[in-house]
Amino acid sequence: GQAPVVEGEAGERFYVILSGMMVVSQTAMGARRVLRPGDYFGEVALTMDIPRTASIRALTPSVVASCDRETFDKFVRPLFAEKT
Repeated sequence: GQAPVVEGEAGERFYVILSGMMVVSQTAMGARRVLRPGDYFGEVALTMDIPRTASIRALTPSVVASCDRETFDKFVRPLFAEKT
């Protein structure tokens, strides 16, 4: 039931789910979808430099890997860049 990401807070980490299930929810819209191993979250706040757009809460015991903004910018952000 823990929430590593809370809507409206500053975003400083990117996460990948290694095991377990998590739910994405937004205050205005409620539960949006379920995340499973291999899914990721936290990229929107880091790529757009905005507060978190949703909350993520564990539905089952879960393990996530995460990286800080500097590591995200160096290794992950290029994967989200548009191909030109």
